[in-house]
Amino acid sequence: MGNFSDLTMELEPDPPGTPRQRGFIDPRHAWHLKTVIKVSSVIGEKVLGISDPLEQNIEETPERLRKVEATLQTMETRGQLKYGDLTPLEFFEMVRAELFGLGPLDRFLENPEVSEIMVNGPYIIFVEQAGRMQESGHKFLDDEHVERIIRRIVRPIGREVGPSNPLVDARLPDGSRVNAAVEPCTLDGPSLTIRKFSENNLGLDDLVRLGSMSAAMRDFLSGIVAARRNIVVSGGTGSGKTTLINALSRFISDRERVVTIEDAAELQLSQRNVVRMESKKPTFDNPVSVSVRDCLVNALRMRPERILIGECRSVETLDMLQAMNTGHDGSMTTIHANNPRDTLSRLETLAMMSGLDLPVSVIRKQIAAAVHFIVQVSRLRDGSRRITHVTEIQGMEGDVVVLADIFLFEEEGMQGDKIVGRHRGAGNRPSCLDELERRGISLSPKIFFT
Repeated sequence: MGNFSDLTMELEPDPPGTPRQRGFIDPRHAWHLKTVIKVSSVIGEKVLGISDPLEQNIEETPERLRKVEATLQTMETRGQLKYGDLTPLEFFEMVRAELFGLGPLDRFLENPEVSEIMVNGPYIIFVEQAGRMQESGHKFLDDEHVERIIRRIVRPIGREVGPSNPLVDARLPDGSRVNAAVEPCTLDGPSLTIRKFSENNLGLDDLVRLGSMSAAMRDFLSGIVAARRNIVVSGGTGSGKTTLINALSRFISDRERVVTIEDAAELQLSQRNVVRMESKKPTFDNPVSVSVRDCLVNALRMRPERILIGECRSVETLDMLQAMNTGHDGSMTTIHANNPRDTLSRLETLAMMSGLDLPVSVIRKQIAAAVHFIVQVSRLRDGSRRITHVTEIQGMEGDVVVLADIFLFEEEGMQGDKIVGRHRGAGNRPSCLDELERRGISLSPKIFFT
């Protein structure tokens, strides 16, 4: 079966007739997991003194770990424990993960090379490394095993998951983003997606070093943030939108009051005068729901100078546009879109969901007046993440919003399995250059033409 301490294992072949998306667990693998779960439950109750330990979030301490290790050694000496194909250390690590962590997922959470974990039912776990996904070969015992780990994640932040609440967003204590889905919304078992929080919060210099942007783009983007231009970061799932917003936020002045609003808190601002808000989903114990829009409306009464919304995805979009138009310059948000022109269409569509009977032309004018720049980030086919467009909104011509690309990424070919290309100035002079100059931000015009 391979080594349980490895990041990935040899994949077990599915028997004929096994549903492709459901997968299968080998009886020997299942026996290992059953033994680990049973031993973990006994140790939790009898040794650690915790009732129903596998449902609890138990703090891992050196003293508890010593008790677990000593108990396993005693059970082995008395002949009460069989390790099967596992070594004693592997078995101990699996028990530790069941008691104090997230079971089979702990090895991935602890590995800094893994950026995302995707559980498709109990028997299929994919991980992302260096922008590429691979099936890990590790498995849960059954559906209940997955659901128990999901409950362990969501309960500390006051959320529940089950048939009456089958979809839930949450976060881990380290800030990693979590989405879970269970029956009746999933057909092949519980789904769990964890986008890991990066301990190394990347700055713009790091993004230049990684090839995500050029030095000229770094200087320009840092300048427009400092000059309080409103920015929408657009891109697909996993393209690096939140990473970029975090990096841009470093250029917000410490003297400005900032309110951040998110469904699941991910933004990490270093400034002191920051109020962090999070939406609230209804639960069985507390049916009250607080949406992003509710938080945004309240935020306008908190004297913010900038508002940062983790993502505009619904009716809050119109409120965000109005906030940008009414004295909250320098605000930022993200949105799912494939290119700057699509971003405008998506903003229009989301703004129309507000329920107000506004003509499209009025919404379009709001967008043109509110948003100064669209920064497009993309995850390319080789797994790399690049800023592909920095685009300025330069007003309206008739009913059309005028866009001008300031920087572009040009793909030049492949070198092995890596995309080769360069960032270049698109040949358009930003209309905000004079404003940047007035604020003491001096940029050479040459960077926009090379």
